[in-house]
Amino acid sequence: MYAADDPVQAVQDADIICTATPSRTPLFPAEAVRPGTHINAIGSFTPDMGEVPLEVLADALVVVDHAEAAWAEAGELIQARRAGLLDPNSVVELGEIVLGRHQGRTSPLQITVFKSVGLAIQDVAAADRLLTRAERQGLGTLIEL
Repeated sequence: MYAADDPVQAVQDADIICTATPSRTPLFPAEAVRPGTHINAIGSFTPDMGEVPLEVLADALVVVDHAEAAWAEAGELIQARRAGLLDPNSVVELGEIVLGRHQGRTSPLQITVFKSVGLAIQDVAAADRLLTRAERQGLGTLIEL
């Protein structure tokens, strides 16, 4: 890892890009993303936000945690659909790939984007794992509510 002087410099050399901001404008230009790059976009969570350039989504395999939530909240997906750059039928839920119902990356040069808006069940599952580990290690204090 290294520090970059600007987003273009950081992105053009990256194999994986992770974004987690409430930005309303793309954090980097589409042309800075190399073929084969994977993007984890977990920041923008309202229709008017967007971290990833819409043009990147147009040519990428776009995977979401939950389609209904993504189409309600994922700004860059909503904006790309409105602009005619993203076909909603081409967006795949992660579970479909995990279960083998949909192919993931089809080429080493394919750009992939995982857009997550988060689900309450994910938070509950993470909290359950943390609680179990803390109990095993004798950490924390249980408070009755």
